[in-house]
Amino acid sequence: MDDYPLLNLFWTMLWFFLWIMWLFLLFKVITDIFRSDDLGGWAKAGWLIVALLLPYLGVLLYVIVRGKSMGKRDIKEAQEREAAFKAYVREAAGTHDAQGQGARGQKQGGHVDDLAKLAELKDKGAITDEEYQRAKTKLLV
Repeated sequence: MDDYPLLNLFWTMLWFFLWIMWLFLLFKVITDIFRSDDLGGWAKAGWLIVALLLPYLGVLLYVIVRGKSMGKRDIKEAQEREAAFKAYVREAAGTHDAQGQGARGQKQGGHVDDLAKLAELKDKGAITDEEYQRAKTKLLV
């Protein structure tokens, strides 16, 4: 261990970290190339060849040229995932008509809302655990 100074260990770790960061960026660029709707097949193939044959320069060029649209696609995908999740939660919670009424005219989701409010009050310390349990039991019965 005497023939490998601490400074060399630091430089090795730094280069290893930068290499790992570049790998993450390379995979991000490749996935962005394939999910991009505004690129045709030949353009996608061209960017892929540039990114793989000129690894560091190709990734850097892609980020410089298409970085802004890459961010917009990320935001759009996140919004679509969030909307799909919210739709799934609404579907799993039960169906509602325009007024939030169920089939028997009773408001559905009321217990869910009340339980959420109770949990919030408990988290804030406004009610004790015993009060929370009593109110929860009362709601669910």
